[in-house]
Amino acid sequence: MTQRIHRVFISCISGSYFFLNKILICNLYFSLVIIQKNNLIMKSNRRNFLKTATFAGAGAMTGGLLSGCASKEAESNLPAILESAKESHSQRFNMSGYAVPALPVVRVGIIGLGDRGSEAVERLSKIEGVEIMALCDKREVTVKESQKYMDRIGRPAAKEFYGDENIWKKLVELPDLDLIYTCTPWILHTPISVYAMENGKHIACEVPIARTIDEAWQLVETSERTKKHCMMLENCCYDFFELLTLNMARQGMFGDIIHGEGAYIHNLLGMNFLKPLDDKQADEAYTDMWRLKENATRNGNLYPTHGLGPICQVLNINRGDKMEYLTSMSTFDFSMGPREKELAVQDPFYAPWKDANFRGNMNTSIVKTTLGKTIMIQHDVSSTHPYSRIHLVKGTKGMARKYPNELIALGEKWAKDDEMKEIWDKYTPEIVKRVGDMAKKVGGHGGMDFIMDWRLIDCLRNGLPLDQNVYDGALWSSIAPLSEWSVANRSQSIDIPDFTCGSWKTNKPHEINLETGGTTKVLEVREAEVEMEVNVK
Repeated sequence: MTQRIHRVFISCISGSYFFLNKILICNLYFSLVIIQKNNLIMKSNRRNFLKTATFAGAGAMTGGLLSGCASKEAESNLPAILESAKESHSQRFNMSGYAVPALPVVRVGIIGLGDRGSEAVERLSKIEGVEIMALCDKREVTVKESQKYMDRIGRPAAKEFYGDENIWKKLVELPDLDLIYTCTPWILHTPISVYAMENGKHIACEVPIARTIDEAWQLVETSERTKKHCMMLENCCYDFFELLTLNMARQGMFGDIIHGEGAYIHNLLGMNFLKPLDDKQADEAYTDMWRLKENATRNGNLYPTHGLGPICQVLNINRGDKMEYLTSMSTFDFSMGPREKELAVQDPFYAPWKDANFRGNMNTSIVKTTLGKTIMIQHDVSSTHPYSRIHLVKGTKGMARKYPNELIALGEKWAKDDEMKEIWDKYTPEIVKRVGDMAKKVGGHGGMDFIMDWRLIDCLRNGLPLDQNVYDGALWSSIAPLSEWSVANRSQSIDIPDFTCGSWKTNKPHEINLETGGTTKVLEVREAEVEMEVNVK
């Protein structure tokens, strides 16, 4: 017996206890021998005896000294994110399901008129009841080009704002506007949105609507206090396959939804390093290299909402379930750094990004929900890869996957072409039946941009709650900073704030079959004339 104790003790010494001084070692050893001689553990079997000798004996003689053997909890990297995520908040007013009085005419001011903003001007001009009252961009050329478009289609001239970084505030302060529609660099999304609501306007903002947890809470609290709509323009929620699978999930065709996957996998390496042409309205580049700056200073899933939004709607996140915690991991950067070095040799323009710590190529983030569901989100915009948002919906009775091909299985086999046609015919939601064909003609990522804009305006004109509220935009955008923290802390999990402050338990899912509303017409716009396309009830 003494030999066994001796072996256990020597094992401890050779492992984690090698640093104990000689006196403590001797005391501990002889204490174990005394315990054995006094037959205090004779009734223990071999396994229990070894446990007792190793743990109880060592603990008795060190008097808590062994607590020093445990590694101290490492200090958090990016501690501000963790602190913000832990802060408690209370709800002032529930904006989920909230509707303002109907606005038969929606007076719109548009900020940011580059590639995305100029397209928004064209889409909104094709929707009944929209008056584009003001146009804004710091670059004069973009405002003038959109004004020319307004003139070509016979619309009244809009007020113009351009010239400096803060000129957008002048537009927002106009008294005769109902809605601010903004398509600026990310860093301006929250400031413009908050300022709009503070000045009595509803806000529709490009994605992501917030870059930090603090910004997300600022949006929530401002929307609740002012009772102004704050919608993030997540267009992918209105793509045709996403709406089809959402309707099928609502009708129980996949059984209980247990898992979803979304992504933004899109090679933007060339566009990130493309020099902007400031004398052109649209050039497929990012003004002031704003997106490159984001990718050179942050590491995580910086653009989660395209893949995440539709999955959250399927899972009724914020409306019956909520996100609990997240863990995230990124690869190293294998593309942006080498490209920067290659360009910097040829052009000093790229010198500011020398030795930048670019984000990793692929980020994978996993979310667990309160009801035990899981979500996987990926982000890669610097590798060669076919475009994908994945959009995988997994239930107990079936599943769907959009990329690389649209597939649905209501059992163990994928539906064949004729079966898929039957599914489309049976489960296409009313919103697509109503405006889908016109949306494809108007364009905007295949039509989903137009469906999104049309639905936004139709809700405002009919006094209906918006499909996406401030809690959705805040939550979906918060994945970016939360993933940054997890990546920076060896993929530790981090709790996800509940921006609804508990109202997710009673909030209701949004409508997709136009049970109410759906009265707004689509205008077919031509040069110098406007014709009405009658395609509503």
